[in-house]
Amino acid sequence: MTNDATVFVVDDDQAMRTSLQWLIESTGMSVQTYESADVFLASYYPGRAGCLLLDVRMPGMSGLELQSHLAREGYRLPVIMITGHGDVSMAVKAMKAGAVDFIEKPFHDEDLLRSIRRALDYDERHRADQAARADIATRLAELTPREHEVMAMVTDGKSNKDIAAALGVSAKTVEAHRARVMEKMRADSLAELVRMALIASAEGPATR
Repeated sequence: MTNDATVFVVDDDQAMRTSLQWLIESTGMSVQTYESADVFLASYYPGRAGCLLLDVRMPGMSGLELQSHLAREGYRLPVIMITGHGDVSMAVKAMKAGAVDFIEKPFHDEDLLRSIRRALDYDERHRADQAARADIATRLAELTPREHEVMAMVTDGKSNKDIAAALGVSAKTVEAHRARVMEKMRADSLAELVRMALIASAEGPATR
């Protein structure tokens, strides 16, 4: 959990906002509160680390509507939905739409804090994952078209001899291309190069 992560609380009930702020700050976490979805959207900027603690029922834009809006805009802030008694069906909709958890009122403080910590951990992993993917994409951009071909075949398990035959070049030329691929991708081993290829194709986790 990063030190710059913030728990964003959106709830139209001032007493609830104050209570949540006190509880979250008592654990050393940073928190910001908002009385409506519109106020939150006016001040939030993409890229801020943290999670969103969101009341499902609010005047104006509801919690579900705010969640949908953030998803459409491509904001990946983890959402924890706070629901009242009888709102479980709405909470299920929120989970299906990507919320990481929902908490039903009245809730135990420790249950909520545990959910917040999970959401912040999820956000940290996601950000690390995105950073790793961006780094690999930058390295891939340095490869020539031929080096891309060689990398694709190497990571597909083909031998230098097979690659040479497929490309109509000598095995020695393939070895030279392969060495440049390893250098540009900054891969210490074939296994590392395969991992990068899987990440680039979105088939594997970017962080271990």
